[in-house]
Amino acid sequence: MLHRVAFATSLTILSAGLYLLFYIFAVIAPQAFRFVFNAQFLGADVASLLPRQLSYGGFLGTLIALAVSAWLIGYVWAWLYNWLRTVFGPSF
Repeated sequence: MLHRVAFATSLTILSAGLYLLFYIFAVIAPQAFRFVFNAQFLGADVASLLPRQLSYGGFLGTLIALAVSAWLIGYVWAWLYNWLRTVFGPSF
């Protein structure tokens, strides 16, 4: 059984940490970031859809939205896993 709050919190910390890491990467090496970002989408130029300059409010708003949605998804994920374990037993 998964502890729902612990699982959701760990997913939130991981997601926020990766967001911060990639933001720092985009600030330090923008061309390398564009290459890595586009490589995720098989080379399609999706990095051109990103804003040229991210404001502090935009950065903070995105970070908060990411953290809240990651926590909610993690909580529901752990709840669903625990529910399926009770329905189908430990072999699931």
